[in-house]
Amino acid sequence: MSVQLEEILSAGLQALALPYTEETLHRFRLYYELLSERSRQMNLTAISGEEDVARLHLLDCAAVLGQVPFQGKSVLDVGSGAGFPGLVLKILCPELDLTLLDSTMKRVQFQQEVCDALRFPDVRCLHLRAEEAPEEMRENYDIVISRAVARLNVLAELCFPFLKINGCFIAMKGPAAEEEVRESRNAIKLLGGEEASVLPYSVPGLDASRTLILSGKRRSTPSRYPRRFSQIKKQPL
Repeated sequence: MSVQLEEILSAGLQALALPYTEETLHRFRLYYELLSERSRQMNLTAISGEEDVARLHLLDCAAVLGQVPFQGKSVLDVGSGAGFPGLVLKILCPELDLTLLDSTMKRVQFQQEVCDALRFPDVRCLHLRAEEAPEEMRENYDIVISRAVARLNVLAELCFPFLKINGCFIAMKGPAAEEEVRESRNAIKLLGGEEASVLPYSVPGLDASRTLILSGKRRSTPSRYPRRFSQIKKQPL
């Protein structure tokens, strides 16, 4: 068995000052093997190979833990796809209370397969559209995070209703985040959030810059949000 994935992750996690164990690396190996196998059958990720998956997916998601405290938090990953970033955060922070939400059944089934293999019976893998989620999920999470799902003015309306007051919304973005923040100021204010901040971060072994957009929730989100997705997309706040 190749150890390239483990070597890259070990060096990367050390560079990020994130603790890990052999069990951590074993779980990442299982995750990678399932991702590679299932990606040949369905559209999970266009990224392949141990080095690219390790850096562009696993370490990219892991780097978030060095920027925001997740310990003991209830976390919702909106549009979780193949499980990024939620399952990476869970592998590195097993005590995290994680819910994954995605609108595509095949992806949710994959997430559940990974959770079974990694022995994470407490992770909830939900087949739902964010704007159609049941009322009991509203204002129920300390952190709502999303990676590569939509522009911020659309994403905010999908995510803020799930956040508790004093919770934190996190959008994982590339280098051009400032423009999205500017166009989303009104949306975030209407949804109960404070002005978003942009936090650059780096991924070991990658030159491309990354950013987190962060906004705390200070007031309840008005009950009329989220609207139907067709309306959100046609007329962003």
